[in-house]
Amino acid sequence: MSAPPPPSIDSPHLSVSSVNVNGVRAAAGKGLLAWLAETTVDAVCLQETRADDTQLRKALAPALDAGWHLESAEPALKGRNGVAVLTRSQPKAVRVGFGAPEFEDCGRYLEVDLATADGVVTVASLYLPSGEVGTPRQEEKERFMADFEPYLASLADGAAVVCGDWNIAHTESDLKNWKGNRKSSGFLPHEREWMDRVLSPAGGWVDVVRAQHPGVPGPYTWWSYRGRAFDNDAGWRIDYQLATRALADTVAWARVERAAEHALRWSDHAPVTVGYRWAS
Repeated sequence: MSAPPPPSIDSPHLSVSSVNVNGVRAAAGKGLLAWLAETTVDAVCLQETRADDTQLRKALAPALDAGWHLESAEPALKGRNGVAVLTRSQPKAVRVGFGAPEFEDCGRYLEVDLATADGVVTVASLYLPSGEVGTPRQEEKERFMADFEPYLASLADGAAVVCGDWNIAHTESDLKNWKGNRKSSGFLPHEREWMDRVLSPAGGWVDVVRAQHPGVPGPYTWWSYRGRAFDNDAGWRIDYQLATRALADTVAWARVERAAEHALRWSDHAPVTVGYRWAS
């Protein structure tokens, strides 16, 4: 996967990337470590690490030796979930969870505060439940969404970005085969309405990638390993950076780092990378 644009006179001061690694130990062996060695970003949010803290540090050891700082929220269930944030500088504060007891130790939400010249910025890594229609997994997803919405509202007046796998394609432009998925989890009407509220003026959040790429399909961030989904770009855009308006107003560029070819993929997701004109 290609690195973000090289620095220039118009280069942003703070850049953040986010990717669901689909198992950090497997991804590390396929190319994640090489990507971390090449990227110029200031922070990287990881989701679905499927590792406890010891396993995570072992998998990312070369990156940590190179100077990255690691914070993580390991999952209570072995081999499930797990989120982390890698930063160039030591975070000022770290918080696991968002105050909902049911989801406190599930490894789905972690945020760090980064001290910058322009003030403190909160960078969060989110792995929202994927759900499955007609099963307890969908019920869990909807409980998570109900608990998470007021928490997002509590952050909206500050400088924050919530990065991660939101497991919802917000609009028809965010899913190649939207007609065939109208009854699928991730594209259900009430899930999309939830995103509408979060991204409304009252909700206070901005989908910064869509703001930079209006009126186009995608750019997709996830493709099934089955068939030729990746080659045909038959994907879903479910990985987002949602920023508060204070931070969203400073966006310089946003992109999905899609692999040049199927063989170069180290996850079924691609990194979503955004540059902010916010002095780090």
